[in-house]
Amino acid sequence: MKIREAIEEDLKELSLLFDAYRVFYRQTSNLEGAKDFISDRLSLKDSKIFVAAEKDKLYGFVQLYPQFSSTQLKRAWLLNDLYVSPEARGQQLGVRLIERAKVLAVATKSVGLMLETEKWNTIGNNLYPKTGFILDELHNFYYWDIKK
Repeated sequence: MKIREAIEEDLKELSLLFDAYRVFYRQTSNLEGAKDFISDRLSLKDSKIFVAAEKDKLYGFVQLYPQFSSTQLKRAWLLNDLYVSPEARGQQLGVRLIERAKVLAVATKSVGLMLETEKWNTIGNNLYPKTGFILDELHNFYYWDIKK
């Protein structure tokens, strides 16, 4: 299986994976919304998406958003989305997608990658330390939700 950057021709397959990813995080399936969202990311080039592909079939993806570290005066990357389809799990695709994200971080001379996942996500919470991520226990994470 090849890990490569997503292209416009991947939109249909990638939208299906992205919708499944959202459902994994307890969102209501919205294939049209997923397609529109991914189409915007690809056309606006405001994220980097890498896919695990074999022929015309996609089995997983990682999506990263650029950020900046003011204190370190460099770019940083937010690994926002990582998903491997259930039929392709156990083949190290998550690890390979993360490794491709690390190549991007090095190539762009960034400070590195950051991510968050929910505490119940045992797959992710087991995977990330195995790929070199360190759990940040020094900082508090806050968010403001416009809907509340």
